[in-house]
Amino acid sequence: MTVAMLLLFRPAQGAAPGNWKIVYDKAAGTLRLTRPAGNVHLQLYASCKWKGRLITTKDYDTATLTTKPLGDAFGKGTLLQVTYRDEKLPTLVQSFYQYPGRDYLLTDFTLEAPYGSIASNYMAPVNLIDMASVPGRGDNRALFIPFDNDKWIRFQSHPLDFNSLTSYEVTAVFNGDTRKGLVVGSVEHEFWKSAVIMRKETNGKGYTLTCYGGAADSTTRDLLPHGAREGRRIRSPKVMLGVFADWRTGMEAYGKANAIVAPRRPWEKAMPVGWNSWGVLQFKLTYQKALEVSDFFKEHLQPHHFVNRDGEVVIGLDSGWDKFTEEQLKDFVRHCEENGQVAGIYWTPFTDWGKRPEANIKEAPQYKFKDVYLYANGQPQELDGAYAIDPTHPAIEQRMQKVSALFHRCGFRYVKMDFMAHGAINADRWYNPGVKSGIQAYNYGMQLLDKYFGDMYINLSIAPVFPARYAQSRRIACDAWNKIKDTEYTLNALSYGWWITHIYQYNDADHVVLQQATEGENRARVTSAVITGLFIAGDDFSREGSEEGKARARKFLTNAEVNAAAMGRSFRPVEGTGLRSEDQFMLTDGKGHTYYAVFNYTDNARSLQLPLERLGLDPARQYHVRDLWSHTDINGAQAISIPGKDVRFFKISSK
Repeated sequence: MTVAMLLLFRPAQGAAPGNWKIVYDKAAGTLRLTRPAGNVHLQLYASCKWKGRLITTKDYDTATLTTKPLGDAFGKGTLLQVTYRDEKLPTLVQSFYQYPGRDYLLTDFTLEAPYGSIASNYMAPVNLIDMASVPGRGDNRALFIPFDNDKWIRFQSHPLDFNSLTSYEVTAVFNGDTRKGLVVGSVEHEFWKSAVIMRKETNGKGYTLTCYGGAADSTTRDLLPHGAREGRRIRSPKVMLGVFADWRTGMEAYGKANAIVAPRRPWEKAMPVGWNSWGVLQFKLTYQKALEVSDFFKEHLQPHHFVNRDGEVVIGLDSGWDKFTEEQLKDFVRHCEENGQVAGIYWTPFTDWGKRPEANIKEAPQYKFKDVYLYANGQPQELDGAYAIDPTHPAIEQRMQKVSALFHRCGFRYVKMDFMAHGAINADRWYNPGVKSGIQAYNYGMQLLDKYFGDMYINLSIAPVFPARYAQSRRIACDAWNKIKDTEYTLNALSYGWWITHIYQYNDADHVVLQQATEGENRARVTSAVITGLFIAGDDFSREGSEEGKARARKFLTNAEVNAAAMGRSFRPVEGTGLRSEDQFMLTDGKGHTYYAVFNYTDNARSLQLPLERLGLDPARQYHVRDLWSHTDINGAQAISIPGKDVRFFKISSK
């Protein structure tokens, strides 16, 4: 060790060999993080914006250390704090939370003013000098994770040849061959919208990585900068930094870490299976058609394995139900219950679709809509054809009171909440003066939602990935229908967002539409739902509905072996290097079975060998391989053929 380096923290005597060692390099003003497991060597510093300038821990004159035992929801560990002082700068305290045996640590920092208050709208706990050193040589990649699931946005696995890439809340930088990877992301989502930006060094030999709170751009649906954290002492988001032998395990660890900070919304019953009217009926939905759909499920699908493990299905009314009278809504719910079904309904709590500023709000008539808009530079903010409204305004709580009272009077137990991202955008100001950021306002509104709808199953759509603790499930992508392109789009989100199942109870693959598609496309679309999470049909099963759609439903929604694989657990991608979406997915169920789905998004047939080793199986062993769609056993040693626009779905068991 050179005299310019001061050892700040090393594992305690007898600690697990995977623990981290942190060293302060006084000359560089950075911390060096090393760990024997994984041969990890990282150089890190913190940064923030203060009084219009960017300051970093490298700007401080002195750094001192304290360590103490730590016990929290993550377990017992060690808290190391580095306190940076400089007479010209606010005091900065950088904290590292380490837990024995984990492949990651957590870090954040605080800024404290010597007097008065301090403000910042950009705080970056993690700045890595060169993150590209982690994966080593090979097919190196970085993930783009979108902020929400609006406007058909896509996830992406980018080759490490870009100049700059911004991912939202989290990213993984990994080797597609060895799977070794670095995972960095925020685990707190109360005030900050966070992002990870990666930039190629000017010499072209490496990449820097910065994980910061304060993201605000078109991808977060913002026109205004992020609001500032203010106070005598302010804190950055807490960030997870980990290096993993398998980046997929790292992303799952990231999801689980978020669920430790903010536990998943509980759900004691089985995963919902059912129907949603937006698939085909959309605004053609009527009271009579809704009853007929319920009867179709009762007669043709429920007796033939299309039910959840509690023996129920959800029959959900989407947009357009407001044409029903209250008595019709009550009768629809009764009808569903008599058919062994749960009735579902739909609402958009943070939008004004009429865009009539002078109109009175029906549920809060003392207010006009112009009173509740989220303004940017004095103008209402429009997204997806609707004006965004302020979740902190008392009129919105009144709306929630009235709408939830209607849903409860009618007996609905399941609600799809849509266009949620409108409530999370930054604004000139909010009604509640204590709210200073869009995501803080969203949390405020979601707490009200929990207050009034908390006894219902809540499924989110057009929603930020985080915060996740207010709903049991979330649409993993935007709308998808019947074609192979819809399957590919849905599976793009599963490819790089399957880990979201660890922050919600379930991912939702959207409504499965079968009419006007090939049978191969039907199999692929059904399989995409089974391996994602919620299994929701979408064809028009009323008397006037397509006979093709009904026949396909009787054929493809009732396969007992396929439906048994709908366990609510999202499948992992086998690889992570697809140009647009992965085409191979797997799940090991803990009972000695590995499920493997391989898709063909093209028009032409393709073939491949069963990739046992990449599935974590022993190529030297013998396996029983069952084709779940054809109900046949196959020879796993032979090449597998996948027809164009189709799927093969297997259950692999040890002999």
